[in-house]
Amino acid sequence: MTKEIDQLIANFRPPAFPGSYFISFEGIEGAGKSTQIIQTQRYLESLNFRVLVLREPGGTSFGEKLRKAILESNSPIHPVAEMHLFASSRAQLLHEVTLKELAVPGTIIIYDRYIDSTIAYQGMGRGLGIEAVLKTHQSFPLTLVPHLTLYIAIGLNTSHLRQNKRQIPKDYFERQGNDFYQKLIDGYEKSHELFPERVFKIDGEKDESFVFEEIKRAVHHLIERVR
Repeated sequence: MTKEIDQLIANFRPPAFPGSYFISFEGIEGAGKSTQIIQTQRYLESLNFRVLVLREPGGTSFGEKLRKAILESNSPIHPVAEMHLFASSRAQLLHEVTLKELAVPGTIIIYDRYIDSTIAYQGMGRGLGIEAVLKTHQSFPLTLVPHLTLYIAIGLNTSHLRQNKRQIPKDYFERQGNDFYQKLIDGYEKSHELFPERVFKIDGEKDESFVFEEIKRAVHHLIERVR
């Protein structure tokens, strides 16, 4: 890690709303994020938390328009444009929804993807570099990061098998080849290395119940640590 990357990382911090928490889920296609997010939401609601689930890009009228433009694109989007589109959607979601909702005590906001996806997809997958992504996120509210990121790690074969079982049309990113997917895995591993206290890695090759138990363990640790 270079000194400049260290300095950029030092500017990131989680939101400071006592009693409320910000959590994100990460992983390549087929990692099982959607299933685990639903289970986690139900579990946290059973603990009497107020839980909101938001997706990236999306979550606002502005963000949903960007999501449609990106994922339904049939022509290549320049990597720099990709990065800034995701950052734009993220900033609006933080401003319009996340910060306001976290101000309500006892709230947990769950994001389906956050900055680690940009590190993986645009930083590594598109070759822009991690430093470029971090620099794009140096203005508030993009300097905010989750209290906890649950990274569900799977390999290429598992990703392809699970995607094929869905039997639904693939979006803009799902149509990429093996080289791109391997870069995504490398990107997520790098993000785990850069943010070791925030990013909790889970073996997504194991069954759903194992993954969920690991998630519950990490969430309980967060609540006890930040309370």
